[in-house]
Amino acid sequence: MTVPSLGRLGIWSMELRFGDPGEAAEAAAELDELGYGAIWFPGGIGGDVTGDFSRLLNATKRTTLATGIINLWKHEPAEIGAWWNGLSDDHKARALLGIGISHGPLIGENWGKPIPVTRDWVERLTALGVPADNQCLAALGPKMVALSRDLTAGAHPYLVTPDHTAIAREILGPGKLLAPEQGVVLESDPTKARDLARGAVDHYRALPNYRSNWVRLGIAEEDIEAMSDSFIDALFAWGGVEQIAERVKQHHDAGADHVCLQVIAPQGTPIATQRQAWREIAEALL
Repeated sequence: MTVPSLGRLGIWSMELRFGDPGEAAEAAAELDELGYGAIWFPGGIGGDVTGDFSRLLNATKRTTLATGIINLWKHEPAEIGAWWNGLSDDHKARALLGIGISHGPLIGENWGKPIPVTRDWVERLTALGVPADNQCLAALGPKMVALSRDLTAGAHPYLVTPDHTAIAREILGPGKLLAPEQGVVLESDPTKARDLARGAVDHYRALPNYRSNWVRLGIAEEDIEAMSDSFIDALFAWGGVEQIAERVKQHHDAGADHVCLQVIAPQGTPIATQRQAWREIAEALL
């Protein structure tokens, strides 16, 4: 198979997996109609990720569905492989399995070295008939980015900057998928926008994979600790659709094939409100 078509822009949404199933299906169908190339949804906590994946595939017609990401500690390759082999050819062509190692503090005593553990898991999945072109890795550090190049379609970095995109493209080389996530806040008031972004990034600061990556990118420890304005502005695009478009362009100029936008909103924001934001972005960027 070939790498699923992602287009230049997608949406990453927690609500599409964990919100009301009927509302989520309607929203996914609208994203499809709006022309987004891919819909990304989380899988990190485990649960029935394949069932949720199939539900969203059934709700859409053209767009690619992608996990951001399947936590390899929560699922065995046999489980994912059995689901994959039961899909129709049409659904396989629109399915991208983002796979990730998660974080030591979240996994605990079962944690193992990220590179060999990821390599083993992916090789077992591939041996079950899941094409490498339908897999990608949540890759931050250089070694994981290189592994994504060698074993899968490419990389899906999360909470990164355009500078990281440029570094990842250099490691991946031409022809490999690079699809960073980009958090966006549709709010022009600087204080409100940054406060929303701080709420979204706060708990990630304790996870060494992210923190180490930010330090590699030149972000000072004190800025991470304080969630300074410069730290927030490096990771999130905020303002109107013009500011969102500029950050997307920066990723594309740095070598991204596809950028998936996660709209940051107050906790409990109705999916209808999220859908309005997705419409505004689509009108400006698609």
